[in-house]
Amino acid sequence: MTQDGPGQSAAMLWEDGSSTSAAQGSHGLGMDFLTLFLIYLCFVLAVTALLCLCSGRKESFLARSVNRASQVLSLVIPTQLQRVTHRTLHRLFHTRSCLFVVLHIALQAAVFGEYTWEVFVYCWELQFHILLLLLPYLLLAGNVGCFLLCSRANPGIVTKSNAASLVKVYAYDGVLFQRGLMCPTCTVEKPARSKHCSVCRTCVHRFDHHCVWVNNCIGASNAGVFLLYLLSLAATAGAIAAVTAAFLIQVLLLSNIMHGTYLDAQGQEHAVEIPFLIQHLFLTFPRIVFMLGFVILLTLVLGGYCCFSLYLALTNQTTNEWCKSRRVRGSHLPQQPHDRPLIYKNIYSKGIWRNLKEIFNPPTALERKKKT
Repeated sequence: MTQDGPGQSAAMLWEDGSSTSAAQGSHGLGMDFLTLFLIYLCFVLAVTALLCLCSGRKESFLARSVNRASQVLSLVIPTQLQRVTHRTLHRLFHTRSCLFVVLHIALQAAVFGEYTWEVFVYCWELQFHILLLLLPYLLLAGNVGCFLLCSRANPGIVTKSNAASLVKVYAYDGVLFQRGLMCPTCTVEKPARSKHCSVCRTCVHRFDHHCVWVNNCIGASNAGVFLLYLLSLAATAGAIAAVTAAFLIQVLLLSNIMHGTYLDAQGQEHAVEIPFLIQHLFLTFPRIVFMLGFVILLTLVLGGYCCFSLYLALTNQTTNEWCKSRRVRGSHLPQQPHDRPLIYKNIYSKGIWRNLKEIFNPPTALERKKKT
């Protein structure tokens, strides 16, 4: 007996459109999986949205909930286990580690392995245009290039030799950034828009955030490359999702299954509906459907983050400044009267075009001196 290849199993599905009733025994199992998978997607999206809404808020509901939950768990969890957990989390998120980089590469390898082994072969048999099939690989090449540049670049480290010149690049707004402050760790004057990264243990000029996925800080020198990295990663996930969805839709159209019927567990005949189609596709192409769900979720999350990053770029803000500005609103400076709440204004925005240009061509002290 010979084993069917990938192309043969795909052809069998669309040639046998009358066999939908054969899936009735596993209908309940498939629907249970579909329900759980949809709940999982909704849960991940809800948690992501909650984190985005609550990030940067001082004493937010999320922060209070996490603190209370940790206090309750500390009474139940053994002390030794708490120490191990604390050390593990500290090592993962507060020290430079290649673990997330390895995970990043492994996830990309798994997705493209499945895409190449099954989706590409199926679509080639269905005579999809070659440029459409090669688009994810082209986007992957650009994404890998941006990843290497972003992870290996100097983000804009503030040192004793360049601190004096970097202080002249941006003006101090007097709210988020105060003149004359010294970094106690680096023992240098902190330029405006800079911050000390506890992970890299250096001060970074125009600090945005520390990204564990590239194992590097995002600062003045690599913010533009990081934005391209995000956009190319979201586009890669979207391209794979589009090609995979197009293949599955083509399979359904060729099989004529949408005009068929199926028998439920009680033996009653029903017209084929969308939940049954998804279940039928999952039972026929389980790895492809699971990969499609993953890349769709990834596209939504990355798409939302790309929109946020573009908003920051177009308004000339960093993630650090956005979070700090939300915390200072309504607060008071020590020398300010209590009856006058603090009003923060972004003094670094110069218009959409100049803001976007600054991301890819950060200003220097010499340039600012010429403008003034």
